[in-house]
Amino acid sequence: MSSGILDKRPSIRNFGIIAHIDHGKSTLADRLLEIAQVTNNRTKRDQILDTMDIERERGITIKSNSVTFGYHSKTSGKDYIYNLLDTPGHVDFTYEVSRSLAACEGVLLLVDATQGVEAQTLANLYLAMEADLTIIPVINKIDLPASDIPRSLKLIENTLGLDPELAIPVSGKTGENVEAILEAIADQIPPPAGDLNGPLRALIHDSYYDAYTGAVMKVRVFDGSIKKQDRIQIMSTGNEFGVTELGVTTLTNQPADRLVAGEVGYIIAGIKSVEDTPVGDTVTLADRPASEGLPGYQEVKPMVFAGLFPVNGEDYEPLKDAIQKLKLNDAALVFEPESSPALGFGFRVGYLGLLHLEIVQERLTREFNLALLSTAPTVKYQITTVKGETMEIDNPSKWPAANTIETMEEPYVRANVMTPPDFLGNILTLTQEKRGVQENMIYMDDGKIQLVYLIPLAELIFEFYDKLKSLSKGYASLDYEVIGYRESQLVKVDILVNAHPVDALAMIVHRTRAETRGRSLVEKLKEMIPRHQFQIPIQAAIGAKVVARENISALRKNVTAKCYGGDISRKRKLLERQKEGKKKMKQIGNVDIPQEAFLAILKTDD
Repeated sequence: MSSGILDKRPSIRNFGIIAHIDHGKSTLADRLLEIAQVTNNRTKRDQILDTMDIERERGITIKSNSVTFGYHSKTSGKDYIYNLLDTPGHVDFTYEVSRSLAACEGVLLLVDATQGVEAQTLANLYLAMEADLTIIPVINKIDLPASDIPRSLKLIENTLGLDPELAIPVSGKTGENVEAILEAIADQIPPPAGDLNGPLRALIHDSYYDAYTGAVMKVRVFDGSIKKQDRIQIMSTGNEFGVTELGVTTLTNQPADRLVAGEVGYIIAGIKSVEDTPVGDTVTLADRPASEGLPGYQEVKPMVFAGLFPVNGEDYEPLKDAIQKLKLNDAALVFEPESSPALGFGFRVGYLGLLHLEIVQERLTREFNLALLSTAPTVKYQITTVKGETMEIDNPSKWPAANTIETMEEPYVRANVMTPPDFLGNILTLTQEKRGVQENMIYMDDGKIQLVYLIPLAELIFEFYDKLKSLSKGYASLDYEVIGYRESQLVKVDILVNAHPVDALAMIVHRTRAETRGRSLVEKLKEMIPRHQFQIPIQAAIGAKVVARENISALRKNVTAKCYGGDISRKRKLLERQKEGKKKMKQIGNVDIPQEAFLAILKTDD
């Protein structure tokens, strides 16, 4: 396919597919590529746009992708160039979704014919509406016995506010009626606009690292054009690079002479890391720069932090190398060295959310063969001291003394929960337990209820999703967005084992929950830590005040077994000698804390 031919621009269609998790987005993309003959019997495979094994196993899209293909319309008889921009499906990657949508003129919004509208269906709809995109509703999974097309059409009209007559019922699995989508894209989604002769402005909607060429930018050109040997500039950083290759992506990269306004493609410019190609940033020409970048760029900031330590101390350097290699492909990953008296040397790692945390840790374990131990995830708190200084704390070990703190703030999210009415009572109780404040309750046309709550992010990452799914038997769905910081009453709870604080078990919690969480954790630790030759006290303390305590009793030898009689003082003498030995052992003995004990902090109130 030749790229950069100006008279082909009216035939270009840039579109994405958005949906709730597991509504068949990747499967539908497979069928579209199959019908357009991008894949054949030799290259065909499930979830072809998902490039990582972990994506296929979990059935989710983690890394966005794009593909360019041609389509001959049977209705109009015209040839079209379609650019499909795949998007991640999880709330952790909302920003990446918004940037992919910014590169499109239209989207396919999938509604599961068996499940109806879910939380992320609404969230993605709002993202598409904010980007002013043409939205084509698609009812997927019509081949399933439980599918209900009339109900789905009603939801599309009343809940989503879209025209049900435009909805296309399809089966991504069998391919039934999928070609109607390709015809609707040509008919309903407008061709790209933009100034062909203006200064270059290209949006980076994704980037990835290649071992041979360096960072590869996936771009949508909005204005101007770019060709090989041009010198480009990244607008947020001002860094300049020379273009060594560009082109479009089918299933593989196809080099072209140039990319012009309206096209989607890739640029290679000898860039060493994806950190230098921020998603959402604007690329322009160094010798003729644009006056302003494309709107919507944000610096991606991690929201969840956790300590990551190798189980074997000698694995510290391999862990460092492994994280640096992942960082080449994941600009959102932030890390810095950290040392812990309990766990040794490791790293404090920042993630976009809990799924991002799981994915990174699983990749480190699987791809680099590392045995790892993670501390409990925490969020970034903002502290204002009595001196007026502002601090950001993402590690309980850095929490300042209480008498130096003026105000404390924690991040809040606006959570949207969709649930059948049968589980409403359980979920209301859960949100109250998590310090949620109700903003709204909406009864939907399909009988579901939408709950809108303001909840502290720290409470959301602590078992909220697992409990939501458990209480609703898997029927409730969740979507959330971070809305900023609010003042809160927080305390640091220290865990002392044998009178020594264990920094890896410390946690920052709301004052009203401190005693409950502390008591629950010491009870768990009592079960996890094996008995030693001396008594081990386990305490939860706020400052100097102990709020909970458990004792692990000592292993004792029957030292009086050899006394078959005689005066009681003989037995007492032996017991006193044992007591003195236990006391000395307690002072100099070390307590071995198993790995499971550090994981207990993640599940303290079953």
